Formats: sequence, C-alpha cells, structure tokens
Amino acid sequence: MTQSILVVDDEPSICELVSYNLRVAGFYVQTVNTGPKAIEVFQKSSPDLIVLDLMLPDLDGVEVCRKIRSRSNIPIIMLTAKDSESDKIAGLDVGADDYITKPFSPRELVARVKAVLRRTNPETDLASDSTLIEHGDIKLDESRHMVLVGEKLLDLSPKEFELLRIFLLNKGRILTREYLLSTIWGRGFEGETRTVDVHVRYLRKKLFDESTNPRYIETVHGVGYKMKEEIS
Repeated sequence: MTQSILVVDDEPSICELVSYNLRVAGFYVQTVNTGPKAIEVFQKSSPDLIVLDLMLPDLDGVEVCRKIRSRSNIPIIMLTAKDSESDKIAGLDVGADDYITKPFSPRELVARVKAVLRRTNPETDLASDSTLIEHGDIKLDESRHMVLVGEKLLDLSPKEFELLRIFLLNKGRILTREYLLSTIWGRGFEGETRTVDVHVRYLRKKLFDESTNPRYIETVHGVGYKMKEEIS
C-alpha cells in the first residue's frame, strides 16, 4: 500500500507545495495546520512519516515532536524558516530524524523523505521508485505512459491515466472527490467535483468496469471512490 505522509504547517502555501510534490512522487498525503491537530491525526491514521514545521502558532513543533516521540518511533522531518544551530539541535534533541530549512527545493524535500524512510525501514520498497505499477491484471507503466489490462492496451487520456495511477497507488483507500480534483487538476482549477465523476465514468468504460458491480473502482456514496484492494 502507498506510504502516507502527514504534513504539518500553518502556511497554506507551504502545505500545498509540499503535499503536491509528495503526491506526484506517489505518496498519500494529509495536511494539518496546528500542533494539536497533528497529534490527533497521528493517533488516528498512523502515517509513515511526518513533515513538521517548527514554528507553529499554538503548540510548537519541538513540543509536538516530543509528544509524538514519547509514543512512537515514526520518522519526523523538521521544516522551518529558522537556520540557527540551536534550532536544529532543539529539533534533533527531541527525536527528529532530519531537518530542512525554508526556502527549500521540493525535489530535495522528496529526496529527504525517501532517504529517511529507507534509513528507518530499509526493507520498504517504495512504489514511487518503480515505473511499473501492477494490481491484478492491470499494469501501468509510468515511464512509457502505457496501461495494459491483461493483454489489451488501453487508450487513456492524460487525466484518465493520472486518475488510474492515483487509484492504483492508493488501493483500498477512500479518495474524496475534492482530493482527486485538487491532486489531478490542481487547487487553482475552477471546475466542480462533477469533473471527477465524468472522468471516472470514462475510465470505467475503458476498463470495462460496471459501476453497479465493479471489479476495480468502487463508488463510496457521498464521499468519493476507491480502487478495490483485491481484484478477483
């Protein structure tokens, strides 16, 4: 299953930048903007790694890190605008695994996330590092932009391809229409979530997937969709 990242930052632009680049890299991402909310989401969803801003307005990142570290060895990367040695030491002293300073390169952040995950869990094989994603009889080749179902080559539009890729990377997870819209079309897109429904319908048609008795993509009424974790 796709690895999940919790991003904690009170700046919406930073949350958007970080979450977008991590999603493109194949991670499932949740974002929150306060320390207490970070602890709450951590307890409920058990993410694989946390990107944690040091300068939060209510409960600062050092204290959040301390509280989480007292309960778990989950990897934590500190993210902050500060660059002093004392700030780095403060984060590392309470158990942070790495430290990156704003402004930062999104590619560097993604590389740091992958490196920390490999270091803390060396047996993990990141799905995002492979160009081939397989699930049941579906094979999606990212590098060649090709999809096979059995021996049949599908003719997918770029948005349909990305939609299927996101479903495959998050099989078994419920993905809301809002999440799919912002991830695939971008937060600046002015269309409605109906756009997602239309593209899911087209994708299902090309997969020969019946919405009333789906083999691949299930509708979660009132919420969104999910790729079935097991394909018979």
